[in-house]
Amino acid sequence: MSRISVEQVKHVANLARLAITEEDAKLFTQQLDAIITFAEQLNEVDTENVKPTSHVLDMKNIMREDTPKKGLDNEEVIKNAPDHEDGYIRVPSILE
Repeated sequence: MSRISVEQVKHVANLARLAITEEDAKLFTQQLDAIITFAEQLNEVDTENVKPTSHVLDMKNIMREDTPKKGLDNEEVIKNAPDHEDGYIRVPSILE
């Protein structure tokens, strides 16, 4: 017995604004039934002693301490700028 009907497939296609033919509906019904059957097999797996995870690998972020450091001197930055005025770097205007 199919776990999903042709009418349900047509209904979902209609909600998604998809135009499907009768043959497509039958094909999708078979394919979705196979997917549901496979997914139901997961219910048979014993997960009693398995803790929930968000990823299959044990991952953790390695964070460094956020410590402030002295940046570049303003004069050193300005001397490398192609165009500058009054201690600021001039850039082309992007707004009209």
